[in-house]
Amino acid sequence: MAEAKEKRVCWGDVGNVYFGPNHPMKPHRLCMTHHLVLSYDLHKKMEIYRPHKAYPTELAQFHSTEYVEFLHRITPNTQHLFANEMARYNLGEDCPVFDNLFEFCQIYAGGTIDAARRLNNQLCDIAINWAGGLHHAKKCEASGFCYINDLVLGILELLKYHARVLYIDIDVHHGDGVEEAFYFTDRVMTVSFHKYGNKFFPGTGNRRKRRKILCHKCPLKDGIDDTSFTRLFKTIIAKVVETYSPGAIVLQCGADSLAGDRLGCFNLSIDGHAECVRFVKKFNLPLLVTGGGGYTKENVARCWTVETGVLLDTELPNEIPDNEYIKYFAPDHSLKIPGGNLENLNSKSYLNAIKVQVMESLRSIQISPSVQMHEVPPDFYIPDFDEDEQNPDARMDPYTRQANSTDDEYYEGDNDNDNDYMNTD
Repeated sequence: MAEAKEKRVCWGDVGNVYFGPNHPMKPHRLCMTHHLVLSYDLHKKMEIYRPHKAYPTELAQFHSTEYVEFLHRITPNTQHLFANEMARYNLGEDCPVFDNLFEFCQIYAGGTIDAARRLNNQLCDIAINWAGGLHHAKKCEASGFCYINDLVLGILELLKYHARVLYIDIDVHHGDGVEEAFYFTDRVMTVSFHKYGNKFFPGTGNRRKRRKILCHKCPLKDGIDDTSFTRLFKTIIAKVVETYSPGAIVLQCGADSLAGDRLGCFNLSIDGHAECVRFVKKFNLPLLVTGGGGYTKENVARCWTVETGVLLDTELPNEIPDNEYIKYFAPDHSLKIPGGNLENLNSKSYLNAIKVQVMESLRSIQISPSVQMHEVPPDFYIPDFDEDEQNPDARMDPYTRQANSTDDEYYEGDNDNDNDYMNTD
């Protein structure tokens, strides 16, 4: 297989925002991932670039202008004045308003948009934005800790150059926002492997509802393990790529499908999760990789570091090198985590039924859908590499960085108030 010419990874300052003391989303997991990647010297094997902050007009390529404008102007100090709008746009407990919310959205969305543009312009073969992957956001509302759907915006960019784009989602939650956005086009195929049932968020993703040959749902039950998951994944994705013949792939790598995740219920090890990334990479198609869910911070950092290594064809030692966050990987300081021991409720017959239904649906596609390509519209913004060359760690002054985080974000065990958060979805 041909080696990727360049692999560029995007890191923004999104790790410094704070959703709140009892909220399970901890963007600081990105800082932990960043330092873990650096400790393994992976940054020396790829080109690291700083994305632009997405402009409101870019965000409005998918989201409604009114919604984008509201996100732009709302602040924690003014939200009480806009109770009706807060309800309309689904802002509140799951999707709180916090300091620098809009900038947070601009940075992670800009990272995915720029990743797609670099792929389009053949500046790289694989582009990574672990800060992205917020797949629940809808056109006119936030959902499931997601405000702006960067994946939809990235796919829209890829569609400027590619007739067909394949979207794959291995987050434990159904990728409903992306599926909904492209439900009525044959230029995007979505495949989501997720937990379904028992009122698990977002409550969609049942394969027996709203069947459409270009939206494939693989609803899984609690406790699925590496062997069952990877076998199903490889069988379905191999056939999807053969049948649909995409020009580019977007892979959402939500780490909440790992064993031990605070909001998850699967038994996947990091090796099992990363095997999906390794398999998709082998197709040698332009590949945009993002993060997603993941609520046990240290395991998220482990997972995305291992998968960065996979994308760079680099095997990493299991002993984590010294880094700023080494204490959070105690006591054994190991990179890999094993699978869980929850009962696997996914019988062979159940998984086979999912496979059979997807295969039958794919047979409905006689040939790869064709599309009349038009002149490529210009990018809204072509990044200037000279515009922001200052030290990334110096962009935010120490006082601001400290003010945007609190001690309770880093506690583990009995002192970690994340356990106070109940997922009622």
